Amino acid sequence: MPASDYQHRPGGSLKLKGGEETKKKKKSKSSSAQKARDEREGSAGASSSKLSVAHPYKTDAERRFEEVQRKRLLEKAAKQARKSHKDRVAEFNEKLENMSEHYDVPKVGPG
Repeated sequence: MPASDYQHRPGGSLKLKGGEETKKKKKSKSSSAQKARDEREGSAGASSSKLSVAHPYKTDAERRFEEVQRKRLLEKAAKQARKSHKDRVAEFNEKLENMSEHYDVPKVGPG
């Protein structure tokens, strides 16, 4: 066999039989002026009637539930922000000390 038999290398990806070509959808580009205008309108509209316009399809119970969740999340974030790194490490070490050691568990069964 001559060496020229190995010189040709086809390029490109493998073509599968019966496969459709899926083309990527191009994202529409909006101008920065349009974005700025939307932000200004959004902030002004949200402050006037936040609940009625934002989620008209939600019930009162759903709105209250989301509000409570939001408040709890903010409280949790504030609580975490108050702790310093040193406090978090000390709390973690205390938690580890109170845990049972995984290697101290006696084996069950004969032997």
